Amino acid sequence: RFAVRNSACRAVCEGTGDHALEYMTGGVVVVLGPTGRNVGAGMTGGLAYILEEASGALDARMNKEIVQVQRVRTAAGEQQLRGLIEAHVEATGSEKGRRILSKWSEYLPKFWQLVPPAEAKTPEASDRDLEPAAAAAVPVAK
Repeated sequence: RFAVRNSACRAVCEGTGDHALEYMTGGVVVVLGPTGRNVGAGMTGGLAYILEEASGALDARMNKEIVQVQRVRTAAGEQQLRGLIEAHVEATGSEKGRRILSKWSEYLPKFWQLVPPAEAKTPEASDRDLEPAAAAAVPVAK
């Protein structure tokens, strides 16, 4: 039940059990290993990045009722993910983290990003251009 009800924490782990990220409302979580079942159930906020080393292994474990599951598609998302892994390696000496960073272009396409509706338009999750602010009519003093 890693990061259950997480609301602001940034965390990196190398695997989880069942119900990871359940009811998460904020923060950012990176999972560099296998997960249990029911990942992301009730997740309404925050972002998660999950490494899927064996193709198709994650799909059956995801709860997709609320979250959108996508590849990392923006530079901001990639920067956020890489920065968290770098901090994890610095804090823990993680060999797995070092391997991922040393072969970044090989590993990046293996990450899935979990995006709840509240985060869908953030720079880390959306590759759509932000809509320009409507130009308000401003009266000019004469």
